[in-house]
Amino acid sequence: MNSGRTPRFVSRLTRDTLALILAGGRGSRLRQLTLWRAKPAVPFGGKFRIIDFPLSNCLNSGIRRVGVLTQYKAHSLIQHIQRGWSFLRGEFGEFVELLPAQQRIESSWYAGTADAVYQNLDIIRAHAPEYVLILAGDHIYKMDYGPMIAEHVENGADMTVGCLEVDLETARAFGVMTTSSDGRVIEFNEKPEAPQAIPGRPDRALASMGIYVFNTGFLFEQLIKDADSSSSSHDFGHDIIPSIIRKYRVFTYPFRDVQSGLQAYWRDVGTVDAFWETNLELIGVTPELNLYDQDWPIWTYQEQMPPAKFVFDDDKRRGMAVDSMVSGGCLISGAAVRHSLLFSNVKVNSYSLLQHAVVLPDVDIGRHCRIQNAVIDRGCEIPAHTVIGEDLDKDAERFHVTPGGVVLVIPEMLGQELHHVR
Repeated sequence: MNSGRTPRFVSRLTRDTLALILAGGRGSRLRQLTLWRAKPAVPFGGKFRIIDFPLSNCLNSGIRRVGVLTQYKAHSLIQHIQRGWSFLRGEFGEFVELLPAQQRIESSWYAGTADAVYQNLDIIRAHAPEYVLILAGDHIYKMDYGPMIAEHVENGADMTVGCLEVDLETARAFGVMTTSSDGRVIEFNEKPEAPQAIPGRPDRALASMGIYVFNTGFLFEQLIKDADSSSSSHDFGHDIIPSIIRKYRVFTYPFRDVQSGLQAYWRDVGTVDAFWETNLELIGVTPELNLYDQDWPIWTYQEQMPPAKFVFDDDKRRGMAVDSMVSGGCLISGAAVRHSLLFSNVKVNSYSLLQHAVVLPDVDIGRHCRIQNAVIDRGCEIPAHTVIGEDLDKDAERFHVTPGGVVLVIPEMLGQELHHVR
């Protein structure tokens, strides 16, 4: 039925779609990076936040009605969306709407992914979409949702699940599906101990991306039914999908690159190691994630910053950055930065050396520092002569050291209280 998938057909479907981004999670595997912010608000890629990727995907896909469901320590996330995503025109029915947990239906906060949507049924009903696209707010990828919605309609599906292939060990952290030859889901297991492999691919499993398309009426029916079940954990993966796959039409949508047909770029930056590695991947000559793609821009709140500046050119005091990404407002003053990613407004003072470092905004690194294999959180003031990443046992006494040997430093570990709680 692909012959009917014209751009006009897809644009009509996206116009009739409401996207809901689940952005309330803490992301505890990111350790102290989420001490004061929700995972979707964590900075990524030099100038963005994780939430910018699903939001940009919606905008670039032609979906201009978006709700963002927030809960855990959402202030910085809400502030970012208000500053950077208020340019849509409400007069034309376009919006990015914040939907904080507010006990609209129940006397409790969001209890699970399905419950989060259920508690906003009245708002969804008021927008009257024909389809509801539910997205996770904490993954890094570029995806056109239009073809997925079109395939959902062509299949006559009640629900469609975005999916990708992962190795069996990784699959244990995901919902794993088994499908028939036409892509219909016949079995679904959430975070199984022994994931079922894809037929003919003994080392790979089919994993849910946490991306769902629903017919709106069907979604309402299933959420109301789930809310009435006292034994449910009110989660799409644990409860909704397993309960509907035998009676209703649930299909998969493989996430593939349009040109090559191969699996497209997608990263879960849910651990400090993965966060560090995925940021540094961007430094490569031709990284898989192209942030310079003018056909699929990543939108964000853009602070007004001066250009990055590199000062001093003496043999032992040369301001330089090699094989690195350096954002606006940075000042590299007689220091060397190698294979590192610096977010906005970072200052690196004379005689210091950064290698394989991810430095979040507003960090000041003193003189004569040596920092490698590290993530430095926003607002840190690194004292002069600090050494990080060379002696992990010593680092572990003050900072967090990951299984992969990456050192995470936040202001509190340096005795610098940015957040005062009374």
